[in-house]
Amino acid sequence: MDHSTSDCQLNPGEVDYEFESNEVPEPLSVVDDELVPKVGMTFTTLEDAGKFYRNYAKAAGFSTRVRCTNRKGNEIKNQLITCSREGKWKSKISPTEKTNPTAGLNCPARIYIHTLKDVGAWIISKVVLDHSHPCCPSKAKMLKQHRELSMSIRHTIENNEEAGIRPSKTYQSFVAAVGGHCELNFIEKDVRNYITREKIPSKLNEYKGHADIEQEMSQVVWNSHSKDSFDRNWNDFLLNFGLVDNKWLSDLYEDRHIWVPIYLDHHFWAGMRSTQRSESMHSFFNKYITRNSSLIQFVKQYDNCLGSREQAERESDAADFHTVIPCATKSSIEAQFQDAYTHAKFREVQAQFRGKANCITRLKNSALGYSVYEVGEQVSSSIFNKFVVTYDSVAAEVKCQCLLFESRGILCRHALSVLSFEQVSQVPPRYILERWSKKVKR
Repeated sequence: MDHSTSDCQLNPGEVDYEFESNEVPEPLSVVDDELVPKVGMTFTTLEDAGKFYRNYAKAAGFSTRVRCTNRKGNEIKNQLITCSREGKWKSKISPTEKTNPTAGLNCPARIYIHTLKDVGAWIISKVVLDHSHPCCPSKAKMLKQHRELSMSIRHTIENNEEAGIRPSKTYQSFVAAVGGHCELNFIEKDVRNYITREKIPSKLNEYKGHADIEQEMSQVVWNSHSKDSFDRNWNDFLLNFGLVDNKWLSDLYEDRHIWVPIYLDHHFWAGMRSTQRSESMHSFFNKYITRNSSLIQFVKQYDNCLGSREQAERESDAADFHTVIPCATKSSIEAQFQDAYTHAKFREVQAQFRGKANCITRLKNSALGYSVYEVGEQVSSSIFNKFVVTYDSVAAEVKCQCLLFESRGILCRHALSVLSFEQVSQVPPRYILERWSKKVKR
């Protein structure tokens, strides 16, 4: 709770709200009239007033926070409670480095409560119901304020932790007990956070052997920008670690055309690795079954698997709906992706906008709206990679030698550098793939 002594009262014209959201505010969801705060409502305690507003917020589809509290000595005189998306916070972290979502949208929704003299009660004296953003009651239960662990739930978590039962198993037991994820008022992350916060287990990091070799090999495989550079880097890697005669690596190199990304860039693979599907499947089912599980157990756990995946999507959708990841640059193209993509995919796109700072663009030739650029990228203090990028201003089409868009569906930093050079403010719809849109209904 903020114990600021600044004036909380809402005087006419005191705050000038400039809504910067691209979304058009929707009408407030239909809420039972008994839950809607009104001027003149009285409460026995300040806590009762705050709880009433929180219950209304959950029904309407948003969360709240205490904006300021005025005191006279140790006695509270009044309090301002706002929508959690009130304000437009300036982070101490540079915009070029900040990737955590932010909720601030200058939302004006709030209530003002003050104490009644000589009565000992609390009264709502001012109410603003309108929001600067859409509200979604069905997603409200995913907001942190509306999630809670009861004492019995906490006790069960502690007992299971002491018995060595994994958090995912503990959470699934709660899901099974109530009949589904939607019946719980908390998520698996809350269980894990409680264990971390309360138990603080001391765990030693396990280090893989030959970590340097694995790291260097990963650099060669993922950071080689052409087939020739991969061949050079691979040979240097073998020489540096004395692995020239290693048969397994030799066989691996012979099959490079079926597993090295640079050899597969002419295919669209959405960023997936050749083994990612099986690895993901194994990791997913390991939460529910073991190698000793029977077929009957597998069938019983199958619904739990699907329910868990559906719940994870609901949590991600709620985060996409209620928060925004700040742009790292002033680019209107980045803002275009910010508005369209889910948080997870926008972070990948944003990495390319950050990488654009290491690129130098030079026009080689241009004719009839078709231009050829050379983009130099500094990847280390002594290494510059060069990429050829073409731009057709008539067709509004950009193509880079690295083929990142063709293989992963993301515009690369080299192409973005050229678009910036050409002063392009918006990319055509074909560069914004619907598969990663936050507006897709699953």
